[in-house]
Amino acid sequence: MKVRQNLYIDREISDALEALAAGHRGNKSRLVNDALRGWLARRGSKEIDDLLKIRLDRMSREISATRRDIDILLESLAVFVRYQLNVTAPLAEADAAGRAVGRDRFEAFITQVGRQIASNVRTLAPGEPKGDGL
Repeated sequence: MKVRQNLYIDREISDALEALAAGHRGNKSRLVNDALRGWLARRGSKEIDDLLKIRLDRMSREISATRRDIDILLESLAVFVRYQLNVTAPLAEADAAGRAVGRDRFEAFITQVGRQIASNVRTLAPGEPKGDGL
């Protein structure tokens, strides 16, 4: 059902509407109806966008902080590995006992990391350190 409306609009808008209706093979009522429907729909979505913007901004800041933390962690690990490789003398090829100890320590390390990841326990968590240690 359509409802008749009497509206007053500026002369420039009226002229533009006349030109658009003439070239569009539509009528002014349909053009105004479609434009008003679109405007009302965008108005409702703007309120939703305003609410989501706050959340998206917060998430963006959290992601940036996480990225910074990961960069610090990776750089720390790289410096530590480089240091260890520089100060630790290589084992002799014939030192089977030393290599076996190294393999055992590596296995213990991997097991500990897997256990802490699975139980969601972090060594560098805020507050008191947790975990079994190595």
